[in-house]
Amino acid sequence: MSQTAVPENAPSGESLLEVRDLRTEFTTARGTVAAVRDVSFSIHRRERLAIVGESGSGKSAMAMSIVGLLQPPGRVVGGEVLLEGRNLRGLPDAELSRIRGRRISLVFQDPMSALDPIRSIGSQMIEAIRAHQDVSRKAARRTAADLLGEVGVVDAARRLSDYPHQYSGGMRQRVLIALALANSPELVIADEPTTALDVTTQAQVLELLDRLVTDRRAALMLITHNLGIVAGYCDSVKVMYAGRLVEESSSRELFRAPAHPYSRELIKCVLRTDQRQEGRLATIPGSLPDPTKPFVGCAFEPRCPVGHDNPLCQSTEPVLVPFGRPEANHATSCHFPGATRQESVS
Repeated sequence: MSQTAVPENAPSGESLLEVRDLRTEFTTARGTVAAVRDVSFSIHRRERLAIVGESGSGKSAMAMSIVGLLQPPGRVVGGEVLLEGRNLRGLPDAELSRIRGRRISLVFQDPMSALDPIRSIGSQMIEAIRAHQDVSRKAARRTAADLLGEVGVVDAARRLSDYPHQYSGGMRQRVLIALALANSPELVIADEPTTALDVTTQAQVLELLDRLVTDRRAALMLITHNLGIVAGYCDSVKVMYAGRLVEESSSRELFRAPAHPYSRELIKCVLRTDQRQEGRLATIPGSLPDPTKPFVGCAFEPRCPVGHDNPLCQSTEPVLVPFGRPEANHATSCHFPGATRQESVS
């Protein structure tokens, strides 16, 4: 397992969560899909970690595997998920449910499917609070109103009686953040929390999430396909492709010196508001490999501007190895880290 970048505000050596060789599969009519392939990393207390990659790279499957919410036909087939040294895999459902929401919480990417449409916001929040706290229904309702007010819902006490469809998309996402923070968890996993929101609302939701997590001294794992939001909100980054981690570093180092060709291509796709956009928008040609077929060589090779058609890249799968400055905690899985096409074939 490669070394994980540690943010400046995290106590040295104090890991909150460790994921070791996690493997997740989905059984489909076309065959077995290897969604998460031997993923290992750790997250420290108060760290802001981003997991980035295209849709289909395995980010959400990994998140659901960590918290034990993966539904059939998905299943975790190997690895460990350690919360302060305790393996969450194999715990009874009742015990795992006590950990979810209390110590680890999840902000889902689709608030309409995450919220029960036939129950009021208040009843759902009260249930979540009382599941982990020994308080009366009246006290839980007061806490729910306070939380809604904290996430920016006006007239929060009255709006507890409203239903999800009476909230806008941005406000529903704020409700999910309030639910995730209701029991002051130590780790918040936010799975694409701004996917369906306009740019202005995205910024508001991210700033709100960052502030509330900071106030509670919690760690944040932000899962996103948009590298553009990483630099402003995260200390460290893991880049995921075809179910594996292909690069990890501090967010500053990733933007300063990306080592993997996939990371560089993702950065090129980021729209810059401080620069004039000319010509066509940047895209990564091709698509993710068929996950039902065995992987031979580097999964990114068919799309790679550096290693395309290179015999080494086609035959041997690279592993994460250190790259660049030792103090940067930077690692990448590439046979030609930081190289151009000319350098890889020379």
